[in-house]
Amino acid sequence: MNTKIYEELGISEKVTLFGEEILKGLKERFEKIDETAEYNQLKVLKAMQDARVSEACLLGTTGYGYNDMGRDKLEEVYASVFHTEDALVRPQITCGTHALALALMSNLRPGDMLLSPAGKPYDTLEEVIGIRPSKGSLKEYGIDYKQINLLEGGAFDYDSIRKAIEENPNIRLATIQRSKGYQTRPTFSVEQIGTLIKFIKDLRPDIICMVDNCYGEFVETIEPSDVGADMCVGSLIKNPGGGLAPIGGYIAGKKECVENAAYRLTSPGLGKEVGASLGILPQFYQGFFLAPTVTASALKGAIFAANIYEKLGFNVVPNATEERHDIIQAVTFGKPEGVIAFCEGIQKAAPVDSFVAPEPWDMPGYDAQVIMAAGAFVSGSSIELSADGPIKPPYSVFFQGGLTWPHAKMGILMSLQKLVDKGLVVL
Repeated sequence: MNTKIYEELGISEKVTLFGEEILKGLKERFEKIDETAEYNQLKVLKAMQDARVSEACLLGTTGYGYNDMGRDKLEEVYASVFHTEDALVRPQITCGTHALALALMSNLRPGDMLLSPAGKPYDTLEEVIGIRPSKGSLKEYGIDYKQINLLEGGAFDYDSIRKAIEENPNIRLATIQRSKGYQTRPTFSVEQIGTLIKFIKDLRPDIICMVDNCYGEFVETIEPSDVGADMCVGSLIKNPGGGLAPIGGYIAGKKECVENAAYRLTSPGLGKEVGASLGILPQFYQGFFLAPTVTASALKGAIFAANIYEKLGFNVVPNATEERHDIIQAVTFGKPEGVIAFCEGIQKAAPVDSFVAPEPWDMPGYDAQVIMAAGAFVSGSSIELSADGPIKPPYSVFFQGGLTWPHAKMGILMSLQKLVDKGLVVL
């Protein structure tokens, strides 16, 4: 291994060789990731060919966006890949939280109840739901909320879920968060989500099952919509945007659910017919095309990180050998200095703003200060090399992304170098 280029970037020979030793045991796992990426790449290609995507689809529209062929074809492609009746894929959906809020607010009515059978939702959804008071929350509109916490170890509490459904006939929608968010529970596999959905549907077929699919797209060869989810919801500056989409979100699912979301996004009576694509379609198409291989690179980075930090004695979720169902890697340091040093390393490894130092701040939507490292081409893009975490016990950092495997690898080595430099790790 030629360590010179790493040394030029600020990574010592000792850190580089430590990483190389870890990599020796990962060859088979990386080959399996490449197999999944190949399958998903061909799935996306087939969807684009079946939809007869043409050069004219890349031109876009302005103004009202009536008859935007490229926008409509893109939504057809998403529906095909996710095997759903319809999809809404728009730059007007500003982020993952917006996509989730849109799906919830458009498919729930006053008097309904929202059920979370997978425990605590992601932090930014707390204000959407009204767990933490906020203007315009579901609670303000008379929508109740019921949460069933996970059992120890992260399993679904099926007895409590059954009881909640039997005792609350006004449950209209169940929201299932696939990824761990700022928790250290396991991420759910698509198979686990399918088992939960079947359990709910067997009790009450009319309950809409929505899956927050953020960070999970293309990690497996199937998606939650393949196992009964009525809606899959996510952000285009995560996996499906492939690092090229500069904004946007998607909702793929049952036609009625998607139609409700479209009417909420734009206006009753207008729905999907309006919403200009504003010249953004080439990035949306190409990003989705690249997404399977970009996701594979991020996944390799997460596994590399798990093996590095587990070897050093830190608690990591998932652990070094577990199967993967999203691209996020949690590392628990037990002290804020570890979280901050890790994020400094990720920032220093970035192609953009590598010279700045991330600091914890009072980020909107969170109940504690959050530190974020993301020197990205798209601001806030977490499919690009990034790390973040709340500055509160147990002081865990959440690493994700990497448009290419070499960059993901270098970012992890740089995070380790920062910890070594600060005396938090001894090799």
